Order: sequence, then structure tokens, then C-alpha cells
Amino acid sequence: MRADRYFIFIILLSIISFQSQAQKDTLKAAHIDTPAAKTPDTPKIARLPVVMKHEPKREFRGMWIATVVNIDWPSSPNLPVEKQKSELITLLDMAHAAGINAVMLQVRPAADAFYLKSIEPWSRWLTGKQGVAPDPSYDPLEFAIVEAHKRGMELHAWFNPYRATFDGNFRSLCTCHITNQVPDWFFTYGGIKLFNPGIPDVRDYIVKVILHVVDNYDIDGVHMDDYFYPYSIPGQHINDAQTFKDYGGDFTDINDWRRNNVDLLIQALSDSIHAHKPYIKFGIAPFGIWKNARQDPEGSQTRGGDSYYELYADTRKWLQEGWIDYVAPQLYWNIGYHLADFDKLVDWWSDNTYGRQLYIGQAPYRALEPNSYAFHRTVELPNQIRYLRNNDRVQGSVFFSANSLMKDPYGFTDSLHQDFYKYPALPPAMDWLDSVGPNVPKNLTAKINVKSVALNWQTPDLAADKEPVYGYVIYRFGVTDTVDLDNPKYILHIQYNPDTQYIDDTAERNKHYIYVVTALDRMKNESDPTPEVDVSTN
Repeated sequence: MRADRYFIFIILLSIISFQSQAQKDTLKAAHIDTPAAKTPDTPKIARLPVVMKHEPKREFRGMWIATVVNIDWPSSPNLPVEKQKSELITLLDMAHAAGINAVMLQVRPAADAFYLKSIEPWSRWLTGKQGVAPDPSYDPLEFAIVEAHKRGMELHAWFNPYRATFDGNFRSLCTCHITNQVPDWFFTYGGIKLFNPGIPDVRDYIVKVILHVVDNYDIDGVHMDDYFYPYSIPGQHINDAQTFKDYGGDFTDINDWRRNNVDLLIQALSDSIHAHKPYIKFGIAPFGIWKNARQDPEGSQTRGGDSYYELYADTRKWLQEGWIDYVAPQLYWNIGYHLADFDKLVDWWSDNTYGRQLYIGQAPYRALEPNSYAFHRTVELPNQIRYLRNNDRVQGSVFFSANSLMKDPYGFTDSLHQDFYKYPALPPAMDWLDSVGPNVPKNLTAKINVKSVALNWQTPDLAADKEPVYGYVIYRFGVTDTVDLDNPKYILHIQYNPDTQYIDDTAERNKHYIYVVTALDRMKNESDPTPEVDVSTN
């Protein structure tokens, strides 16, 4: 998917053959895959604006932060620790200002770690040399979690399960790296080492690595992208024939066996993550095409590379089985693109999520590309959001990536802040994980100060499922407003901490306000509101 790939494969979409060809590209702080054709200045089909009563109160608004080859953070290896922290805070502040409510932070780019409590070595993209700890010591993941939660954002830990190296410089790997510890677990493909998914011990190891983070960190989600088996390279083959012979069991087709290997990992991760912490969300961001309709009538009306046959990733099955909680397909093509139309793919995915949540991976980076694959219309990304919001089976977006949003392509980041994400939003609740909401906060009071209104309340009684309160939502209405908790316009503040006070320093003098507060649990289920409290700031 991303430009964190050493060999970035541009999958040539062909009406005649489907056959993928690999094209080596230069590394840059963006990811390039199947190309989006040059977009004409005027779309072929006029798009009607979305007509909504108000902005959505529940919407996933995500952003990827890629660490591999320092795409997003840190800006270069071996920065001073305070500079690393400062850069991350800058990204999170930008995201918060834009209305983002979740970040996917890449914590394991190549069997290495951006976190202290790890069974794998420190990443070279953090400290300049694999296995060398930050000095002075700190925990980047713990720091990121605290800062994200402080800004009302979820943090999903993003893992690359099978990539073990990013290039062929194997001598630079520390002796503690898993490729040196258990060399028989890997095959080399495209000049890099990859875990062999057919070995049961490999799958057990990956589950162990991820559960170590689940158990030791206050993350909100476990996230993976599209890297399972490698993207195909003409003239190369995956060297796993002996593994198939050893572990193939009753399978007669090596391709079916490979898909089953990935299925086994996803199922094991789902079961294990939810057994350890039921509230942690497990999501995948696959390549945007599962299958083409020419390959399978159940596939999408597209003509391109696919995840099912090429990457051995049957994402649709994972949704059918309920193994993942959300899917964020990478739809990095423009509206109307004749080989992989954004609209058609959104519709296909929304028909195939089987009750799980759908967030669309969008590509602000394409508005920055100096090539024919770029988004050349300033309205492309805004129109995509409008299209998503017209489909009530789409619950949000995830943007690749942080630096792209920082550069504000065509003013898109500003448009998020000023228009699409003008008001706060809660992430969608997941009732298959938790459908029991908190009880109502008690004894809300308001005290008028010289330049603010101080709100205080008491922690509600423990919920029926015994889950403690995780945070609160503070609403403020004008005297003539209808008290409508479904309208995010009236959300004053969302906090992910159990503090039972809030200072409203935006209250104006000589105004009449109505305040209510609701409680949130970890899955963002919301309680009923407190009784209204009227305040006149005379």
C-alpha cells in the first residue's frame, strides 16, 4: 500500500490481462500503489452535494502516522528526544485542530519497535541504529497515547505483521533481531526478509508480539494494513514449497493454503486481543480491491490488482466471520476513474462489511504528487467525503498520511477544520463488543466566575456491566436552542479522562446558557444526559 515499501509496485491496471507488473519507484513521504489516472478538470458525472440535517455526531476521523523511513515521524533518525516529542505534539495538534479523532501510529514497521516494553529491538528509524535505545530513555508509544488521549483522540497501534527487514542490508541488523535469532522462519523476496506465514511458530510469535503491546499499553485499537504475503514481482517466486510440504495438511493447492495461513493469524489475533482486553478494536486497512468481478461475480466492478489472489488476504471472509471490528480499504483513486472508480468501490465495500464498521482510506498525498496519477481537481477529496456521507453504511475516513495533512493540499486540511469536521465527533460505538452504556453523571452544578463558567459533577454509579467511566461529553446550548444531543454543534468538549469538572472559558458575558453532561465508557457508549443546568453570565 504505502511508500514505506522498499520496492513500490505500481500495479498496472489492464483491460486485457489483469496481470500486475512491478515498477520500482523512488522512496518518498507518500505511498504509491495502483495508479489513479489523471483526473479531468470536470468529472464525467455531476455530484450532488450531501443534504444533511446536521453534521454526524458519530464518525471515525482517522489519520495514519507512518514511522518507517521517517515518512511522518520522527522527521529523521536519531533526533534528540525532546525534538522527537515536539514533532509528535505538532502532528497531534494539527490533527486535533483539523477534527481528527483517531490516529494509527506505526509502532512495528519491520520486526522492530517504537515502544519501550518490547521483545523486539528498538527501530533504527527512531534512534539511527537498530537495537539502540533513546537517550535519555523514554517510551514513544506511551508518550503518544497520553498526548492523543489528552486531545480526545483514540490511538490505534499499527503493526506490520510479516515484514522483517526493509532493505537488503542484513548486516546492519542487530544480533538480537529475530532474523538472526531464528533464520529458518524467513524467506527473502524482493531483496527483503519476510516472515514465512506457513510456519505455525511464526504465527504464534506475531500474536505474542502484539499481545505484549495489548497487555502493557492503554491503546484503543490494533491496526494492520495490506502487507500480508508480498506484492508480486515478475520473475520471482515465494520460496515456501518445503513449508507447504511440511505444514500443508490436506491442502492440495498452495494458494488456498497461503490464504488459510493468513486467515489463521487474523482469527488468532481477534480471539486473543478480545480475550485480553474486550474493548480493544481490531482493524485492517487492505488494498482497495478484494476481487474484480471478472475474477469472481461477488467482486467489484474494477479491473486491477487484488488482495485475494495476490496478497492471499481474504478480507471479505474476515468480515463475514466477524474476526475484525472495522475495515479501512485504501481507496486511493479518484471519483470516476474507469479502472477503479472510488464511488463503485465505496458502494462495494459498504455492501460487504457484514455488520462491521467501514472507514474509507483516503489519499491527501495524491494532491501533492507531481505526476499524472495525482488528484488534479481541488474538489476531489471534498467530493469524496460528501459521497461517503451519503452512504449510511460508511462510518468515516482514514487519511494517509500525517505529513500530507500538515501540508494542507488544496486547502483540504483547512476545509476539514472549517467545514467537514467543524464540530467534534465521537467514534462509532461497537455494540458487538459492548452495548451497555454508563449511568448518568450526578449532581451537575455550574459556578459563574469572572471570565468562565466552572462545571462540576459527580461520578455516576457503576454501570450494569461494572465498567468504570472513561470520560465525559459536555454540551452547551443557547437559551433559544432545542436541547438536541444528536447535533454535534452543541458539543463543547469531549474528554477521555474521569475528571469531574470542566472550565468553560469560551462563555460570553450577558448570555444565557444551558449545560448538560453525559458519561462515556471505553467503547464510547454514552449515557443519558444530566438534568439541565441554566446559567446567566450577567
